[in-house]
Amino acid sequence: MSTSPLSAPVPGQRVSSLPRPYWSGRADEQGQWRTRAGESLRPPGEDLSALRAGLGKKAFTEPRLWQYYTTPTDGRVTLELEAEHAALALYGLHQQSQEQPMHRQGVRTGRALRALHQRYSEEATDRRVAQAVGATSAAAFAYRLRALVTQLRSIGQPLDYDQLMQDLLRWHFPDGRYRVRRGWGLGYHGRDRQPDEAPPLEGS
Repeated sequence: MSTSPLSAPVPGQRVSSLPRPYWSGRADEQGQWRTRAGESLRPPGEDLSALRAGLGKKAFTEPRLWQYYTTPTDGRVTLELEAEHAALALYGLHQQSQEQPMHRQGVRTGRALRALHQRYSEEATDRRVAQAVGATSAAAFAYRLRALVTQLRSIGQPLDYDQLMQDLLRWHFPDGRYRVRRGWGLGYHGRDRQPDEAPPLEGS
């Protein structure tokens, strides 16, 4: 069985010699726009339009995206590059017309999707989430995420794009899909523990 490269650096990990992915180069760890010389680094519309041009396409097939890749390459398109490409395209869709950053460090995807219950029925949201995590290919997974990201944009709900890029990478591998599904399920169906509530038993 193929295994995912979980022991190697994966998208979202900080490596000092590498530039930040586009979204975290624009938004800081507190979920605010970075600034340069007093000017906000909120993405211009042209950037977001270029990122959205990658929706449904493979890495390096859309020239408008070439300048935004940060994953190292020796001239080959790797799974890491494909994951970054898919995340960039989804981020361009998510950030469109939003005043606040839609990348927020630490906001796991499952937890972010639970916020859709504010506007959409639980039944419909459950069905869309189940369809996404039921995908057996990375391409289908990324495609099904588009509808969910569009809904997250409609309520101004951010998520952690470093983590999403890692999830997109892991989706190429059976054990990776298992890990991502489990993490999403815990975030989506979980609930906050009250201050006086005992922690769950290990393994429960």
